[in-house]
Amino acid sequence: MAIVLSIDAGTTGVRTIAIDQHGHAVASSYQEFTQYFPQPGWVEHDAEEIWDAVQATLGEVCAGLSEAPAAIGITNQRETVVAWSRATSAPLYKALVWQDRRTAARCEALEAEGLLPTVRAKTGLVLDPYFSGSKIEWLFTKGGVASGPDTAVGTIDSWLVWKLTNGAVHATDATNASRTLLYDINTLEWSSQMCEVFEVPAHVLPEVRPSSGSFGVTGSSAACGAGVPIAGIAGDQHAALFGQTAFTEGDAKNTYGTGSFVLMNVGETCPPPVEGLLTTLAWVLDTPEGPQATYALEGAIFVTGAAVQWLRDGLQIIDEAAELEPLALQCETTDGVYLVPAFTGLGSPHWDPYARGTLVGLTRGTGRPHIARATIEAMVYQTRDVVDAMTKASGTPLQSLSVDGGASVMGLLMQLQANELGVPVRRPTMQETTALGAAYLAGLATGVWGSLDEIAEHWELDVEVRPNVDRSATEAGFARWHRAVERSKGWEEA
Repeated sequence: MAIVLSIDAGTTGVRTIAIDQHGHAVASSYQEFTQYFPQPGWVEHDAEEIWDAVQATLGEVCAGLSEAPAAIGITNQRETVVAWSRATSAPLYKALVWQDRRTAARCEALEAEGLLPTVRAKTGLVLDPYFSGSKIEWLFTKGGVASGPDTAVGTIDSWLVWKLTNGAVHATDATNASRTLLYDINTLEWSSQMCEVFEVPAHVLPEVRPSSGSFGVTGSSAACGAGVPIAGIAGDQHAALFGQTAFTEGDAKNTYGTGSFVLMNVGETCPPPVEGLLTTLAWVLDTPEGPQATYALEGAIFVTGAAVQWLRDGLQIIDEAAELEPLALQCETTDGVYLVPAFTGLGSPHWDPYARGTLVGLTRGTGRPHIARATIEAMVYQTRDVVDAMTKASGTPLQSLSVDGGASVMGLLMQLQANELGVPVRRPTMQETTALGAAYLAGLATGVWGSLDEIAEHWELDVEVRPNVDRSATEAGFARWHRAVERSKGWEEA
């Protein structure tokens, strides 16, 4: 039976999973890496630490396989960028993480110049430091990185392709390119105009290829051995949409990870910009007729699981993430406590890089359980904010929401989310849908799976939770949530 390896290079760690032809995980390995916070609002990674984690997890998984893998798929934290030397393959600066806010003033200045309509039309994005363009510009203008012919720049997937192929391939896929502010999602090419705006020379950027197709083969230094085809790449949220087999227009999913990301398949025609939401490439498939693009609307929520880490590492009110739900269940309500986890600003649909985290409604009776429950409710409320904007824009009511990611294991979260949205919330048996989507993309390109229909047959329902309260009962809490959000906005000065 063919095995496809999936490398999931996330924000806090790397997981490598071996996926069989039935879409089941047969082996897995995980390793965390360090988060660096050199200044308030700055978030960095060491690209070499990420590569070391890839090698360690690849080696552990492959050591247990009885046959060589048929292909490798890669999925990654998306907007994070790294610059390295082509000659030495050494990083030239720490990787700037998608959560990093250091370029907020630059994005604000560009918006003041009237550039936003052009950005929205060409890239589907907004002028926010979340995206890669201003980060790359910062590396060149303030980070001391030279923009000469020896410099290569890319998102984490392109860094891993470079390392896995021993420096033979500098490439990315269209989904990751679509998150840079430098890529035209209509023409499927790097935009010379946007590169000029951000002063990014085209020669430093990777070649953009379909999400399912050839990205070279592994070199001798790769822990999985030489000659394995790298055949699928997608940013983590796009891979999760693919892994949820959301192949039909109107299908939607939410991934509760470090942040949460709601994506809805909107078909093969790029829609016009939607207020508060992003337009992005869901994936691009390599077909005999040429690249075939599928588009998605996206709501990006910057902090959900990261708030759980904050409770664990910052406030130390839990020792492990698994303690959150039992602690939250010790109270039936938050007693009016609301957490707005705008630790790195607010994403969709608010887009305020100067918002900061806010904990309101505290009384002498507030305890650890109330804060734990408020953290879970923040995930629910932020998701509803995005879904409301998405259904309004699409004109199509949500029928159900497919969910995945670490927090989706919490029954309390599932029930609260169903109550807040008023629709069933569905979780698949295979919850590592991000890794699964990358494997499906790679296996589709190499013949492990013959079609999207064949892949869709492997989706298996684990849990479906239906609303159990009158929707009107949720409205008062949602209104108070918005009062808390307004208090978080514009807190930090430029």
